[in-house]
Amino acid sequence: MANKENKLSRTKEIKIKNASLNKAILEKDGEFYTQLNDIENELNNYKNHLKGKVIFCNCDDPRVSNFFHYFSYNFERLQLKKLISACYKSDDVEHFTRKKSITASYLEYEGDKNRNKVPDPEEIGIKRFKGDGDFRSEESLKLLRDSDIVVTNPPFSLFREFISVLVKNKKKFIVIGPIMQATAKEIFPLIMTNQMWLGYGFNGGNAFFKIPSPKEFADGVYDVKTGLVKFRNVTWYTNLEIPKRNQEWILWKKFNKQEFPKYANYPAIEVTEKKHIPCDYFGQMGVPTTFLHVHNPKQFKIIGTCGTLAKPMSKIAPQGTYSPGGPRFYLKNKDLTYRRLQPRLIIQRVDNDGH
Repeated sequence: MANKENKLSRTKEIKIKNASLNKAILEKDGEFYTQLNDIENELNNYKNHLKGKVIFCNCDDPRVSNFFHYFSYNFERLQLKKLISACYKSDDVEHFTRKKSITASYLEYEGDKNRNKVPDPEEIGIKRFKGDGDFRSEESLKLLRDSDIVVTNPPFSLFREFISVLVKNKKKFIVIGPIMQATAKEIFPLIMTNQMWLGYGFNGGNAFFKIPSPKEFADGVYDVKTGLVKFRNVTWYTNLEIPKRNQEWILWKKFNKQEFPKYANYPAIEVTEKKHIPCDYFGQMGVPTTFLHVHNPKQFKIIGTCGTLAKPMSKIAPQGTYSPGGPRFYLKNKDLTYRRLQPRLIIQRVDNDGH
């Protein structure tokens, strides 16, 4: 009995710590610094897009940002036109401080002038904002309008607003954001209409971020030695065309009614794993949200989500036969009860004419 209670207590403790991790992702004052190798792995797929472009890192302090490091040290190799990095922090080049300076600043770099293959301080122009340097401020928006591609790790709590600013200003971007935001009401319509999509992502689905001060996380999430926190719920978003987006998903499984039942509250079949999408079915299908990682718009069109398409179970089944909650799809059990599923996307095969 004691062992069982200890196990339950430990499970509860892990849930609490994991909850704190999810909360930390959305904290407005949370600072998570992207690792250089993660930046390299993703941006190596966009070289042709970056050539001759003005890159704007509008949520990055260059003293600690690996985005500025990557672009400044690879400026000539990538054949960039200009690099701009904006921040709230002090513009003291020698000492980084978490205290906000009276005026925010931004840096401009136009390449290695003395040809020593190092971005020296005298080659980096330091300029002051009159305001606070917020990405929504008019000063920052002017820099945005003068740039070509935004590459950054924006505040996750402001991710939806950040994307809205980029879309409104018709900017190309490569940014990091929570995967759960893919189905947010402000983001999902952009994905559904092919205005943005998921990039290549992180190796093994694991992103590692440096944090300025340790927090309490579940076992295996925070590494004391490296000071890195592991996230499995973030990814890269972009609106730049990449080869991954046109890779055809090989379908091999045959459809049968037993393995692919229809939902009780929406006329589509349930596909539990994206790798099991049937090769001979052309109606609407519900798939896990992880499908977005492999979505090819030439092969599938996205119809919507359970959040907007699922019919209320109260109009379909008696109370007590299903677990109530937000809009989800349900499957009917043999005992005439209903099983509530995890969030699903509704997709459909695209015919030869692209419809």
